[in-house]
Amino acid sequence: MIIILFWRRLDFLKKACLMPREALSCRMSKTKVVKRISRNTDGLLDDVDYEFTEDGLIDWRKMIKPEHLVSNKDRTGETDVTKLKDYQLIILLGGIKELAQNRGYTDVRYDVKAPSPEYVVATCSITWTPNFETEGREVTFSAIGDASPNNTKSFAKNFLGPIAENRAFVRCVRNFLKINIVGQEELGDAKMISEAAGSANSSSTDPKNILQSLMKDTGVSFSDIKGRLEKEEYKGVEKISSIGDIPKIKVFELIERLKKAKPKTR
Repeated sequence: MIIILFWRRLDFLKKACLMPREALSCRMSKTKVVKRISRNTDGLLDDVDYEFTEDGLIDWRKMIKPEHLVSNKDRTGETDVTKLKDYQLIILLGGIKELAQNRGYTDVRYDVKAPSPEYVVATCSITWTPNFETEGREVTFSAIGDASPNNTKSFAKNFLGPIAENRAFVRCVRNFLKINIVGQEELGDAKMISEAAGSANSSSTDPKNILQSLMKDTGVSFSDIKGRLEKEEYKGVEKISSIGDIPKIKVFELIERLKKAKPKTR
């Protein structure tokens, strides 16, 4: 038995020596093929078939693959996504990521803030690579996503930060590419919350209510807030007559400022 195995091994080595070097290398090791990503002068991927609108722009809605879409069960009983309108659909995170990759970007940044222990807001800013749609210029686009126990599902209530980040990312991609299909990450779970509880939670996590609470604790009046905005020449300040008139993104900024201020002495 030992002699037979020895001769078989010897026969293999003889054949190997007679084989061309390229063939031997191929059999002895597996080569990995690396996909090279390249874009043409219009900023489009060479190996992607794009859909275009009548105006000659990319129809990003048509670029979404059916496997990245599901029906919104709150709006329809139909499950065939090809038969549904955009408002009856939900786009999955994988579809959003694929759209972003096809469009091309150079940077993604998050600014995450927690105005209260049960409320997180994230701003996602994406720097998109130049293409013919932006006249060859690099463009940065931002969007906001928030999360609280009032607008998240089951176990997700324990991961408010990541949920807020995902929502901001989804909205940033959707809004920039003009996709009018809601993302799965953007949907809350209203059915799990009673009207009474929902009202209480939304009140405690509403950023404008948080701002008013901080104003009270720090002794800052609405006149002080508006005066500061006027001094900074904030656009549209003349139309602000109450806290409710201040845009949400500015409210978040004011909350951060007041959190750093000293509390009012009693």
